[in-house]
Amino acid sequence: MPQADAGATSLARRIDALRQAIEKHNYDYYILDQPTASDAEYDGLWRELREIEAAHPDLVSPESPTQRVGISPTSRFSQIKHPLPMLSLSNVYSRDELKAWAGRLSRLLPGTDFSFVTEPKIDGLAVALTYIDGVLQRGATRGDGMTGEDITANLRTIRNLPLRLRQVDATNQPSTIEIRGEVYMRRA
Repeated sequence: MPQADAGATSLARRIDALRQAIEKHNYDYYILDQPTASDAEYDGLWRELREIEAAHPDLVSPESPTQRVGISPTSRFSQIKHPLPMLSLSNVYSRDELKAWAGRLSRLLPGTDFSFVTEPKIDGLAVALTYIDGVLQRGATRGDGMTGEDITANLRTIRNLPLRLRQVDATNQPSTIEIRGEVYMRRA
């Protein structure tokens, strides 16, 4: 077998191993609610897979975890279809990656001045809150990005989550508003 073929085969095997490991960790975390990898280990697997796929786009497949926004909702909760896709954010791991991202942003929006705020990664639960006439009607997880799980009852237990929005200016308040954010616990 020529050297190039052996390298491609080895790379394909590594990609397959990374995808399987990520899917296993996703299942353990999201379905079984029993994480089997640290955040750093999981992020490292993701990063390696993304880097390999970026360098070898011919090896990207639709079933790769990198092509998924979230995880499919479980049957334990009723499902809510998001009015607009609920996408996830990407992480940066170094100053160089942040500079590269800022450079891409500047090229997309030339002449725009940007300022940034960075914060440590918080591993929480992405949620979409829907308020109608200022009253919380439903809360959903990101799920797969198109459909999430209805966790309204769970969210209502969070004391600092408003069940009714304060009305500042009735003339400019939309009747329906969706607020997206991250829910996390400081201590479990």
